[in-house]
Amino acid sequence: MKINTVLLVVASFMLSFNSFSQDKGIPYYVAKAPFKMGELKTTSFPDKKYNITDFGAKQDKDFLNTKSIAAAINACSDAGGGTVIIPKGVWLTGPIEMRSNVNLYAEKGAEINFTKDHTQYPMIRPGDKGNKYVTQSPIFAYQAKNFAITGEGVFDGGGDSWREVKKSKADKAQWQMLLNKGGIVSKDGKIWWPSIEASTGDDYLKRLKNKTDVTAEDFIPARDFLRPYMVYFIGCDNVLLNGVTFKNSPKFVFYPNKCTNLVMNKVNIYNDWWAQNGDGIDISACKNVVIYKCTVSAGDDGICMKSSGKTETPESANLENIIIAECTVLKAHGGFVIGSNTDGGMNNIFVTNCVFNGSDIGVRVKSNSGVGGYVHNIYIEDIYMRNIEQEAFSFTTDYLNIESGKDKNEAKPAETNKLPEFTNFYCKNIICNGASQAFNLSGLPEKKINHLYFENINITAGKGFECKESADIFLKNVKINSDDKPLFKTNGCSGIHINE
Repeated sequence: MKINTVLLVVASFMLSFNSFSQDKGIPYYVAKAPFKMGELKTTSFPDKKYNITDFGAKQDKDFLNTKSIAAAINACSDAGGGTVIIPKGVWLTGPIEMRSNVNLYAEKGAEINFTKDHTQYPMIRPGDKGNKYVTQSPIFAYQAKNFAITGEGVFDGGGDSWREVKKSKADKAQWQMLLNKGGIVSKDGKIWWPSIEASTGDDYLKRLKNKTDVTAEDFIPARDFLRPYMVYFIGCDNVLLNGVTFKNSPKFVFYPNKCTNLVMNKVNIYNDWWAQNGDGIDISACKNVVIYKCTVSAGDDGICMKSSGKTETPESANLENIIIAECTVLKAHGGFVIGSNTDGGMNNIFVTNCVFNGSDIGVRVKSNSGVGGYVHNIYIEDIYMRNIEQEAFSFTTDYLNIESGKDKNEAKPAETNKLPEFTNFYCKNIICNGASQAFNLSGLPEKKINHLYFENINITAGKGFECKESADIFLKNVKINSDDKPLFKTNGCSGIHINE
């Protein structure tokens, strides 16, 4: 690529990023998407107000407002809907279950702290879990419709009382602070657990597998190990999250599963960078989703797509029609991520005008045999990355699935069914100012990564382009600024097309 062409590309990118201050709005991106999004439902609520203080809520550091908040939500939903108000102040509560036609509005200055008393979180069996029980999430909804969480309040999930911490992720002062709190340290000294139940929960669940007719009580000894997602919606429709902040989650911060018509607007997501499995946003097997102007800093993947379950045909997808626009991802394992479970298929994802600043990997696409599926029609454009610790682009279909507290030698063995297929990815107008490596593509001999299109890309990185078991990779106006020699390294690849 000629120098003047590079400058023109960079200039056009910067004009795009400078336009962030202009609020284009969600309808703009729905119209711009390279696929037909279809009608995106919007929430609406009657003009009725229910203040939690009218139901006995009190600002007292020792007073649990669980029943008061539930009473306000139930009264609102039973009366046909409206807005439940959490006023300015600090509120302690147990789990909150959302119901249909309720807008839970947390005023600016409201801080909702979820109790660190784990006995307040019952074991539940939602949906198609079979004999498996899970710990109820701090914010939970099952098959609810037309509901919202809005305002400028802050929800704190109390996750530091649940999460284990790897010594390798903590500095000396942090590690000593954990030891001073009590808890349990693993025999090899590598993991700190907040309780003995958390440290032994995995072994307990293995023994429980042999038991039939299990009950919720049977799972209580493993409750601390079965860390809940902070915000967990299952089978819901017409959902809005607007303006609020979610932080300090026990596990993933936001995890909607099998939901439709979901909008996240100007939501802030924060988890400590050392938070084990502390993903920010994980969209799982959902359809018609818009994530707009959200900010994420997380201990694992930033904005991640997941999809599992049976599909009607091998080509159909349980996750479909997703728009991610004008979002910022800071510390995370990946800025935009797909996987690792993709066996439910993915189709029509549009990621645009986003910034990834300081994440481990910029665009991270991962899966492995046994949980793989057909992932196609992915559009990523107008992205700015900087300070990427590893690869700007990483595609792997031999991803190691390693459970918490275990090392690479204990990864789950690869299976021979449900092979992942990554195809028809379209990436254009992307700058990466600093990465360890520009591209790393790693497929399988029996199912190669194929038909990836990269156009107008400018990356400054230590290493260049590496790929194995990939086919039909198209690079047009791609500039890799690197002293790596040779710049391109391939193994088992065919059809690497380089234009300019």
